Amino acid sequence: MNEPILWAVNNMPKTEDRNLSIMTLEEVKMARIFHESFPQYQKTPLWRLNDMAGFLKVKDIYVKDESFRFGLNAFKVLGGSYAIAKYIAGKTGRDISELPYSVLKSDMLRSEFGQAVFFTATDGNHGYGVAWAAKQLGQKAVIHMPQGTTHTRLQNILREGAKADILEMNYDECVRAAAKEAEETPNGVIIQDTAWDGYHEIPAWIMQGYGTMAMEAGEQLMDSGCKRPTHIFVQAGVGSLAGAVIGYFTNLYKDDPPVFVVIEAKAADCLYRSAVAGDGGIRTVNGNMRTIMAGLACGEPNIDAWDILKNHVKVFIAVSDWVAADGMRMLAMPVGEDISITSGESGAAPFGTFAMIMAAKEYIELKEVIGLNEQSSVLFFSTEGDTDPEQYRDIVCRHLDR
Repeated sequence: MNEPILWAVNNMPKTEDRNLSIMTLEEVKMARIFHESFPQYQKTPLWRLNDMAGFLKVKDIYVKDESFRFGLNAFKVLGGSYAIAKYIAGKTGRDISELPYSVLKSDMLRSEFGQAVFFTATDGNHGYGVAWAAKQLGQKAVIHMPQGTTHTRLQNILREGAKADILEMNYDECVRAAAKEAEETPNGVIIQDTAWDGYHEIPAWIMQGYGTMAMEAGEQLMDSGCKRPTHIFVQAGVGSLAGAVIGYFTNLYKDDPPVFVVIEAKAADCLYRSAVAGDGGIRTVNGNMRTIMAGLACGEPNIDAWDILKNHVKVFIAVSDWVAADGMRMLAMPVGEDISITSGESGAAPFGTFAMIMAAKEYIELKEVIGLNEQSSVLFFSTEGDTDPEQYRDIVCRHLDR
């Protein structure tokens, strides 16, 4: 028997919404211009799944496919690279507009800036992006990974020349270890995609970096004839991605924003628990948080992103592994003339959730609360491809033991 989807309508008290300014169109445009300076840059595809939309009885389904991003198979490099560049800009007294890729790579800037050591904790994709960016710029990176991380994801990071290891800790404990080491290391810098008391600037830059993906998607929707999606389903670990996407599209469609739905792994459902409590405070999850959705196995939210989420999310949902696995299979095995999408465990969780809501009678009330119907145009972000190919094949080609 499959574990049921858990959901909570957002009835939390609203705040002054100050953190929405992190994701203004102007801030995201600066990040986009920076990323466009990379020789590896190109827009990742936005696939329109017409036949799947007919099958699930909605007007349109759009999937932003980040498996093509910079050859790294995931979107996370957008945040890490931009944060590193903003940090270097600040240390050298420059504006980010003065530091395109060619200048960042130059011997002149390297001589002026010197050598830094960028620390981070990761389940794989964020650390991979930080390691890649550090290597591109001739800097050092130290990456800590939580227990349960696959050997393949560790090797991806080691190939980028970073120092990396898997610790007998959960993700949040790895974050604290990385921050402590950065503080104790000469020229050490923590590049983490979550904010806590006293640590806000770099996480905000990372969120702005993620905005490049959202901005591309907004343009691609317009090009396809969709003036505005009615719904956006987005996954959350610490909430930085969700806060970035929701913040950007709230600013883009200021007068008529889409309905936002946030999906978490049930093993690390800190946002869902916070929504159930209903008072606007943060609840955390401890322990191993074992799930195939490694990118979502985070038990302590980004406090700045949380402020955006509790002001703008309609429903918070927590799902078990079978939902993500079904989403992976459905995207891999297209309906009719639709394209096959390689979507990893965390990337496919929102689509799997949506498909279950549309197909299963037990979620009719949830479907009505969200307002999904035959006129809905739904946007998803498949944030990773098969970052661990063996695990991906195991999930897609064989049924999990449920």
